[in-house]
Amino acid sequence: MPGPMDGYKIVDLTQVVSGPLATMLLADQGAEVVKVEPLGMGDVLRVPAFAKAGIGALFVNCNRGKQSVAIDLQDEAGLAVVIDLVRDADVFVENFRPGACERLGLGYDALKAVNPDLIYVSISGYGPTGPFSDRPVLDPVIQGMTGIIERQINPEIPFPDLVRNLIADKSTALTVAQAITAALLVREKGGGGQLVEIPMLDATLYFFWPDGMMDLTMLDEDASPGIRLSTVYSLTETADGKIVYFALTDKHRHGLFRALNRPELIEDDRFATMAGISVPENFAELGKILAAAFVEIPKAEILAKLAEHDVPAGEILAGEEVLEHPQVVHNECIVTWEHPEAGEIRQPLPAARFSKTPAVAKLSASALGADNDVVLGALGRSSDEIAAMRAAGTLL
Repeated sequence: MPGPMDGYKIVDLTQVVSGPLATMLLADQGAEVVKVEPLGMGDVLRVPAFAKAGIGALFVNCNRGKQSVAIDLQDEAGLAVVIDLVRDADVFVENFRPGACERLGLGYDALKAVNPDLIYVSISGYGPTGPFSDRPVLDPVIQGMTGIIERQINPEIPFPDLVRNLIADKSTALTVAQAITAALLVREKGGGGQLVEIPMLDATLYFFWPDGMMDLTMLDEDASPGIRLSTVYSLTETADGKIVYFALTDKHRHGLFRALNRPELIEDDRFATMAGISVPENFAELGKILAAAFVEIPKAEILAKLAEHDVPAGEILAGEEVLEHPQVVHNECIVTWEHPEAGEIRQPLPAARFSKTPAVAKLSASALGADNDVVLGALGRSSDEIAAMRAAGTLL
């Protein structure tokens, strides 16, 4: 059976990661996605880094399974192509600065007039209005503005630092993909099309808040104290290397004490319960005890004991080691495929597994404008019309 998004058509005018990754996820789940790119370089992710034959790693990791149309949107004929694409589309997605699509003639009101049932998704950095709405933004800026950088501080190395991946972009992309499916569900129930606005600032703050802003959640003065996860997360030194473990519950902690051959700590009121270790002095004292115990035991031995006592723990794997991990291999979540020009490509498959409508990723990546003739031909443009647009510089 086809994937769960089979039969839905998405017109994608987004660049970088927040939009493209969202629409790639839906393409992986079966949607038809037509990516509209500007002439010249196209999507800025088409940078020649980890690339071959014009296909780069970052681009293919956010744009697998899409068709590419490269066209001049400021030309009347080019704009008409996008409007024709929208006529029978289910979703239109853009991440221009607020007002840019309206100036092009591709705002919500204009496209709603063409297709009243359209789900129009607008992604922006800060939102469509407000004091920062016109400012440019990229992932690290949002990390700073949502508190992520400040709360990334390692107590042992007290300097703020970035999360060294595109956490704001990717959390926004997941928000966008979920919002699209939710809006389509509303439409299926008879609610029609609608405008969906998603600021990166809001999406990232929502994503970060559950644990990152624990201490700013409960406002009454008699709320109990606690310890932020940002101060708890740390690597643990063993006799021959680092591991990571996390004892979230009292049960986990008691298993930890047994794994370290310190079962007497279970009877110590300072350490036996979350209430006890929530006292800063107790937390600090327990940290010293555990650190001294861990450095006496080789990492393979302690990892085995932690697993035996049902304590979440694992190795610190290098990227190459991740690919060889037995659970990753067992899950078959990494696929290697052959691109006709770019050669062998390795990528993850969609994580959600549907029993009746399995998502089968479309293992392809289009060069800039590679699908111009096919897409425009499907819209009824003749070969002569396509050639004329190309000669006029409207089409790549």
